[in-house]
Amino acid sequence: MLKVKGLYKHFRGLVAVNNLSFEVKEGELVGLIGPNGAGKTTVFNLISGIYKPDLGEINFLNKNLVGKKTSSIAALGLTRTFQSNVLFDNQTCFENIMMSCHLQHRTSALDLALGIRGKRSRTNDELNHRRAEKILKILGLNEQRDQLAEGLPQGIKRILGVANALATEPKLLLLDEPVTGMSNRDIQKFKTLILKLVNRGVSILLVEHNLRLVMDICQRIVVIDFGKKIAEGEPQEVKNNKAVIEAYLGG
Repeated sequence: MLKVKGLYKHFRGLVAVNNLSFEVKEGELVGLIGPNGAGKTTVFNLISGIYKPDLGEINFLNKNLVGKKTSSIAALGLTRTFQSNVLFDNQTCFENIMMSCHLQHRTSALDLALGIRGKRSRTNDELNHRRAEKILKILGLNEQRDQLAEGLPQGIKRILGVANALATEPKLLLLDEPVTGMSNRDIQKFKTLILKLVNRGVSILLVEHNLRLVMDICQRIVVIDFGKKIAEGEPQEVKNNKAVIEAYLGG
């Protein structure tokens, strides 16, 4: 589904990503981990089109992503979340998800020119309403349906961020530090949620500092340090890798 090959990114002489290659297959939940400053978020920014790589290939569903706008990449079915919550704070949970649904189903200039905006818009509104209701149910947000986003607890805000991402109908979801600031109870709830999404056919690439969560739910883990891959494999294999232990613990 996603193939990253020979990826490089420099910032003023600093090598942030160094000859990085890895893949995410359809239906996989893959973890991308590494110590602070290892380059994980930079990798996400390269894949999602925020940065352009200096060298290397990024292919999603056999389409080259290098040089594409973030909106074009999202339209292909690759969506990401961010470390900080990106929400419509003055709107309810339901309105947040509806807004994200509308971003996926914009009325085209051709529709406007042909005078068919009204019918198409009504159809999209009905579809978006049903989609938003379904996402609320899947993510367990029905109780918070009519609450403003700005007043939600941190854990619920993180889940709402995932809901907004799901509203764009992703085939591959990039989750950047999704459980930051969550209580242990919320983390367990989020863990169940992520596994539910994978079972529903959403492939996931996960960046997360909570190694216990990563080891519990990921099928495969890629470890980077100073932007370079130092290990890759199943959780137990990575957990016992000497280079990984040294990267995190210094020996």
